[in-house]
Amino acid sequence: MRTDIAKRSEEKDLVRKLEGVAEVFILTVLYFYIWKSEYSVMYVRTFYGRGRIVLMGIYFIIMYVIMYLTEGMRFGNLKIFDIVVSQWISVIVTNFITFWQICLILNVMTDALPMLRLTLYDLAITVALPFFFTWLYHLTYVPRNMVLVYGKRAGLNLRFKILERPDKYAITSTISSSEPPEKIREELLSHDAVIINDVPAEIRNDILKFCYERDIRTYIVPKISDVIIGGASNINLFDTPLLLVRGTGLSIGQKAVKRVLDIVLSALAIGVLSPIFLITAIAIKTEDGGSIFFRQKRVTRGGRIFTIYKFRSMHEDAEKNGAQFTVDDDPRITRVGRFIRRCRIDELPQLINIIKGDMSIVGPRPERVENYQMYEQTIPEFKYRTKVKAGLTGYAQVYGKYNTTAYDKLRLDLMYIENYSIILDIKLVLMTFRTLFQKESTEGFAESFPDDRREDS
Repeated sequence: MRTDIAKRSEEKDLVRKLEGVAEVFILTVLYFYIWKSEYSVMYVRTFYGRGRIVLMGIYFIIMYVIMYLTEGMRFGNLKIFDIVVSQWISVIVTNFITFWQICLILNVMTDALPMLRLTLYDLAITVALPFFFTWLYHLTYVPRNMVLVYGKRAGLNLRFKILERPDKYAITSTISSSEPPEKIREELLSHDAVIINDVPAEIRNDILKFCYERDIRTYIVPKISDVIIGGASNINLFDTPLLLVRGTGLSIGQKAVKRVLDIVLSALAIGVLSPIFLITAIAIKTEDGGSIFFRQKRVTRGGRIFTIYKFRSMHEDAEKNGAQFTVDDDPRITRVGRFIRRCRIDELPQLINIIKGDMSIVGPRPERVENYQMYEQTIPEFKYRTKVKAGLTGYAQVYGKYNTTAYDKLRLDLMYIENYSIILDIKLVLMTFRTLFQKESTEGFAESFPDDRREDS
């Protein structure tokens, strides 16, 4: 029975992969048509025979990789809106790269209109096909019958988050880890899958081994120690396997490459976005005659304090009574400020912080000094976030929500630190564009004080 469930799950994963390949292939064929009907007729002797295959192959690879990085092919797993936005980002980035590739191939600044038409066709396709594939997924998918095993009462909060996706998950039972082992095992055997949240280490290990032996699909909410171990390296020098946890953050080489990319990309972004900088500055100054920039002390790598720059979105005396959390329809926000906050334009001056070396493009968001001190008193591991530079965007900003607790965001940031790679940075940058369209995305920590501090045994 459980083997059949696992087999069907693997088959559905394979079908989703094939659907993604099919969609990218359709987009590639459309590009081939535009190339043949528009560009090829302008330059008769360009790319005949196998040359066309190479050209189409490059387009296919670029589109597939970017769509994979933006999670644009996770039909059924993500909300349809997120998939469509991810695919639109992939189309725009791929066609932008391809246009300049064509200019280099033809050795001339060619007409951009055919590529613009191609992009419009692509955008239409990347609405229709994701809807169809998602409909097909839910037509054949039945939510798994799941049981939630929890430790502290706060562990039950996960149930409310999972209820937001009734199309994919169905928690039909909950049981405390303090119940007798026989009762827990009986409950596990009557469900298709289990979620383990905030369970003491010894009991969690017993449950995990029991489920593993019987092919019961198991979801685990990681503890801080789990996240750290997840980034460990394997050492096979002895007949006993070892895991090495360096605990130093990024290596010297990774820091160097990351710094070069930060400087180059930030400088390019400032150049391209300079008109937006100018228009925003004029709008802020015109509205109330106050200062253009907002400055605040934040914490970055090693606990170092620096001054962050943002376009001012509130009245100048907004914090005369001390720092306060921002709420919906906050009267302190100006009319210009409301617009630039909605579009995240207020964050752009942080590109200056990146060039100065205070921040990186990707990393944990820098927290206010007073908030950092408050969270550190309650969550001693909070200082682990400062093993790398603070970032303009980060793992917690892409995968978190506005009401995500400080402890959960700490875990997300540690997953970034312990699994760092340049590819991960590129993925998070691309996916940041998707968060611009999500109302639930956030820049900082939620107002609520962390109340779900997990046991970390």
